Amino acid sequence: MISPTILCIYTLLSVSLSAAVASAASGPTVSLDYGRFLGVNDGNLTKFLGVPFSAPTARFELARAPSPLHGLQNATVFGPACVQQALSNTLPFTFPGPTVTSEACLNLDVFSPAAHDAHSKFPVLVFLFGGGFEAGSSAATDFRPAVERSILIGEPVVIVAPNYRVSAFGFLAGKEVAEAGLTNLGLRDQIAALEWVHKYISAFGGDPNRVILGGLSAGAFSTGLHLISNNGLGLDLFRGAFMVSGSLIPSPTVVDGQSTYDQLVAANNCTNARDTLDCLRQAPLDDFLATVNRTPDLFSSRSLSLVWRPRVDGNLIPRNPVDIVQDGAFSKVPVMVGNCDDEGTLFAYSSLNITTDSEFVGYIHSNYLLTGTPAQIARVAELYPQDPVQGAPFNTGSANKLTPEFKRIAAFGGDLYLTGLRRLFVQHASKTQNTWSWLSKRGKSTLYLGAYHTSDMALWFPANAKDAEEESVAVDALINFINTLDPNVSAAPKASNLAIFWPKYQMNSAGLLTFSDPAVINVTADDFRVQEMQYLINLHLDGITVNGF
Repeated sequence: MISPTILCIYTLLSVSLSAAVASAASGPTVSLDYGRFLGVNDGNLTKFLGVPFSAPTARFELARAPSPLHGLQNATVFGPACVQQALSNTLPFTFPGPTVTSEACLNLDVFSPAAHDAHSKFPVLVFLFGGGFEAGSSAATDFRPAVERSILIGEPVVIVAPNYRVSAFGFLAGKEVAEAGLTNLGLRDQIAALEWVHKYISAFGGDPNRVILGGLSAGAFSTGLHLISNNGLGLDLFRGAFMVSGSLIPSPTVVDGQSTYDQLVAANNCTNARDTLDCLRQAPLDDFLATVNRTPDLFSSRSLSLVWRPRVDGNLIPRNPVDIVQDGAFSKVPVMVGNCDDEGTLFAYSSLNITTDSEFVGYIHSNYLLTGTPAQIARVAELYPQDPVQGAPFNTGSANKLTPEFKRIAAFGGDLYLTGLRRLFVQHASKTQNTWSWLSKRGKSTLYLGAYHTSDMALWFPANAKDAEEESVAVDALINFINTLDPNVSAAPKASNLAIFWPKYQMNSAGLLTFSDPAVINVTADDFRVQEMQYLINLHLDGITVNGF
């Protein structure tokens, strides 16, 4: 049942947008079976923004088919983002968040070449935003330069960016949630968006049979989870995967989230309710969000050990994704996946109070390796010593020592949840499907952060046409992959080869396309910190880390 509040928001949005359309200049239009939409021409692109891919949903309700919309709908501005969790202010800079949020947020943006029709059959990239499963929106990245580049080199593509629910709104857990069949709603929103693409993208010039799924950070982890959904036998909605700063994650069970569910129930005065889930659903948004904001977030002291995140539900995520990858039970589609060199620095800022060796040992035990034995914890401390020369940002000597333990925590956290898991995934995927992997060392001179998590996003999606030309190796490799499933092979009849050949990943050989300063690109071996990361991978396989990111 949709609450009166949601209906009121949806009605007000529809009225205001219809009024805007009435006064709007003529532009491109597209007619779908549930509504007609007005987009905007932007150079040699058309953009349709804020297109709903679901009917408005109540809190903790599954996405469903879009409702019929009457009159010409304005799709010239971004739709509302999903409600965000407030993030702790521990970083030396702030991430710009969306200005408009709503619980009625299941909309998406389509960037298409202007010269298209329903018969164009351009390949499609569906790209999922990042934000630690707690924040983020479809508007976070400008995809125009990448689409413009695809047109320029004769390989036009369509890019689709959906919103999906985050934090407690998208990843509430507990036995009550499982019994209601409402687990991992954020991932289910993404599937609904993929189903929308499969049904409607031809009206925007896209080919529903040539879809690549990709994402950044949490969006990359989501992509990895869709690869293992139903042991890799589920989705038939994409034919390749592109993962930026993320691959797979160890996942606890839905029931493991019970304590946080109970915390929200108590904080919202729902303890004595006959149906506690429905009571949470009926709580006023501001009141409910205030209680969610009191839970740990990505930049709080808990850091990468997230509260709100995908969890094993026996359905969408059948078992721990690390075990599934180890067993090879994932979709056998071509993949591109990579990391930045200093993945952990961004998340070490929330633990600046950890300044001694004993505090480091206690922190990693209590926050990341709860079930680790004293011997295992001691081995981790030995592999990731206090010596700043061995910490992250890597290869910066004793510089960037923000605290005595900062570089150590950054090295450990980045290897545990990002770089090590990327290595595990590509080692297994490369045995069964075409796999390409990269490493970005760009920005190593950035104080304390180095080549930090998600900083490689600018390689693949430059800010403007000039940057796209300068970073043409990365951009063109992605465009090739979307078109041909091979970053080295262009679909354009007279295209020149990629400036550098990117070999498929193979164990024990040079296979990482490596981006270094200043504007250096070469192929290197994935042979750094082998002993350290293998030990962490073994902890994942032993189930020691399932409480983590």
